[in-house]
Amino acid sequence: MKRELFSSKIGFILAAAGSAVGIGNLVAFPVMASQNGGAAFLIMYAFFVFFICLPVMLAEMSLGRHTRQNPHGAYSKIGQTPLWNGVGWLAVITPFMIGVFYLVITVWIFGYLAKAVMGQLDTLAQDGAFGVFINSNELYIYMAVVIGLTFLILQSGVKQGIERAATYLMPALFVMLLLLVGYVLTLDHAMLGVQFFLIPDFSKINVQVLTDSLAQAFFSLSLAMGILITYGSYIQKNNDIVGAGKMVAGLSLLVACCAGLLILPAVFWSDPSIDPSELTDSSIGMIFMVLPKIFLALQQDIGFFGASFVASFFFLLVFFAAMTSLISIIEVPVASLMDTKGISRRRSLITLGVVMIALSVLSALSFGRVDWLTSFLSYGGADKSFFDVIMDVFYYSILPLNGLLLCLFVIYRWKKVNLHAEMREGNPGFEGSLMQKYIDVSLGTFIPAILAVIFLLNVLGRFFGVQVF
Repeated sequence: MKRELFSSKIGFILAAAGSAVGIGNLVAFPVMASQNGGAAFLIMYAFFVFFICLPVMLAEMSLGRHTRQNPHGAYSKIGQTPLWNGVGWLAVITPFMIGVFYLVITVWIFGYLAKAVMGQLDTLAQDGAFGVFINSNELYIYMAVVIGLTFLILQSGVKQGIERAATYLMPALFVMLLLLVGYVLTLDHAMLGVQFFLIPDFSKINVQVLTDSLAQAFFSLSLAMGILITYGSYIQKNNDIVGAGKMVAGLSLLVACCAGLLILPAVFWSDPSIDPSELTDSSIGMIFMVLPKIFLALQQDIGFFGASFVASFFFLLVFFAAMTSLISIIEVPVASLMDTKGISRRRSLITLGVVMIALSVLSALSFGRVDWLTSFLSYGGADKSFFDVIMDVFYYSILPLNGLLLCLFVIYRWKKVNLHAEMREGNPGFEGSLMQKYIDVSLGTFIPAILAVIFLLNVLGRFFGVQVF
């Protein structure tokens, strides 16, 4: 089958930015910044985005465009050994399994959006409301809607589906984010949150914070999930990959900064004496347990209808971000099945969708509703649910391993000269540039070393309960 391509460079940038801008940027980043020195964390995060993550991003895009293949096809076409063939399958299975739990989280967000629109903000703000919601039967109604939307977008293909969705959703997301930031900054005590976020506290920086910030930057840019290899295979030859990669990285960082200026000032408005670092240690807790209470408190100033409107606006923003990321994640195994088996997009979606939905339902049932799924395995000194196991294995462990293997493959199997040739397409000035020299050195030396350390730390900490730092 003839391979579809993005219609333009901006189409690719918006689609790739849609993949990068997700829950990690909008919520996880502000949570981590609040716990780890505010602007000190921001500075480290920005450094890692451009000096560690960008070279990996450019390598993925280049590999995809050169081979015009999905991750498995790219590794197999160039590697031509059983080892690299296996690495290719790992690069496809990883996003598929990440898509399982990401679908569940997206359904939760859509459910909260629906309830906020229906005027049930007071219910969402009650203690224990989240636990009741994720074990309710209505959850599966919201799941059906999210699955239907995802299928419709992906079924329409690269141009009419993925690119068109990104063309509408991403600008809408940016506008909504800026409007919310503008509104929140007008609230009382909001400047306390701005100061908390923008004044660095380097005393909180340690080795663990460094590794966490790098992991956050790596994950938030959708690296090592096969997404950028797949999207790269849809880029036209005359497009500048280096320029596009810089733009995607910059947009991702910009959204993270705006999210910090949205959430932390809102926290200080609700209680000027609060320490945001003590609110929650997770993005899930911030979205579903903390923020509904903050939104409800807005009714003191703008009434219940106004508070519900702001909450709905926020959850719509997060839902758009989650959907663009979910679409990109699922596109990887879909493209792989189409390329490998030569079957239609629709048939690939249905085949993979049945399996993913079944696993997502099992994940959704693992929060106390079904005992054996709730205590699925025990390791690292704790019982783990089916949902937890998927996250620990694929998101926290295999993802950095995939990044490590990608760097080694590009530099030592595909070779630098071929990487250079691909990056020169659409950007003749890349040859001999400082960027070229930095990519050569970083991808072949310290970036894979750092990813190896993150992989080992995650495995030791999550599966064996060993905290090195």
